[in-house]
Amino acid sequence: MSQLLTFLASDGYPFYYRRYAPQGRPRGRLVFVHGVRSHGGWYERSCRKFAEQGYEVSFLDRRGGGLNTAHRGDSPEFRRLIDDLAEFLLDLRRDRPWLPTFLAGISWGGKLAVGLQYRWPGLVAGMVLLCPGLVPIVTPPFLQRVGIFRARLRRPDTFFPIPLNEPELFTSSPRWQQYIATEPHGLREATARFLFSSFSLDIYLKRAAKRVTLPTLLLLAEHDRIIDNARTQAMVESFPCKERTVINYPGAHHTLEFEADGHPWFEDMCGWMGRQE
Repeated sequence: MSQLLTFLASDGYPFYYRRYAPQGRPRGRLVFVHGVRSHGGWYERSCRKFAEQGYEVSFLDRRGGGLNTAHRGDSPEFRRLIDDLAEFLLDLRRDRPWLPTFLAGISWGGKLAVGLQYRWPGLVAGMVLLCPGLVPIVTPPFLQRVGIFRARLRRPDTFFPIPLNEPELFTSSPRWQQYIATEPHGLREATARFLFSSFSLDIYLKRAAKRVTLPTLLLLAEHDRIIDNARTQAMVESFPCKERTVINYPGAHHTLEFEADGHPWFEDMCGWMGRQE
């Protein structure tokens, strides 16, 4: 059973998050950040399962996305999004600070997870990257990129379509494709300000990658149509961390959540976190 709660960022923005209470004595905390298109509602199935394994799970809806309607599809810049995550983690750790905290970045959210290690190091005990958008292969068309750059200077609140509006990019499951196509809270457009900030974050991550020293688990899907698996793995393997694990799932697609019941990614992630506790 989840609770829908709100957290107030230091600049006054209230954003929603889902909290799943652990069964029995908590063994750790798990904080998720979602992709540019998705939100916490996509991942309720696995969040409940992680809670059953004893983790206190928090799944944030990024400002401007998911259930957050204020400044829909917009954000000041990527550092503000990283700060949102840091402030949430700092607040979380005030209660039972001895509990190990793990951060899981899904797709575009993986960028924020890696960027956090540069801007706010030391807040989590380990990081899980699920098909992270560190090296995407799906980007806006050239003319749209030109339009984004121009609008960013003149009308930064101009909206552009997010180039991830085909459900087939995320999963091969007809059931989940239908869900993605019809659920009401997924982000389908974003402002020039947000999209330009995403480009800027890509540059920032080249520096951030040199500062990732915490244990890291990278989960990849063989048939991912959104990220470049080989270059993503090479980037993660360049992290100066002592403990690094990479798993590539044959036959899987970008959103591991939508793989069939019994897929090993969940057990693999639980097992890895257990070894870090």
